[in-house]
Amino acid sequence: MCRSIKTLRPPTTPAVTDEDIRAAALQYVRKVSGFRAPAAHNREVFDHAVDAIAAATHDLLNGLQIRGTPPTRQD
Repeated sequence: MCRSIKTLRPPTTPAVTDEDIRAAALQYVRKVSGFRAPAAHNREVFDHAVDAIAAATHDLLNGLQIRGTPPTRQD
C-alpha cells in the first residue's frame, strides 16, 4: 500500500518540488489512516490532513540549516 517516503532535504534531494512534498504527505496520510483512498464521507478530513502535512513539510525544509551550506528560505 505504501512505498517508502524518500528524503527530501538537500543535499540528498537538491531540487524538491511542491509535487514531491505533496506526494510524501499523501503517503504519510495513507499509512497513518490505513486508507489508500478514503470513502466520500472521509474525503474532506483526508485532504485537509494531506494539505496540513505538506505545509508543515514545506516549513520544515525551508527552516533546516544543513552544515556547510548557507540557509535558504523560499517563502
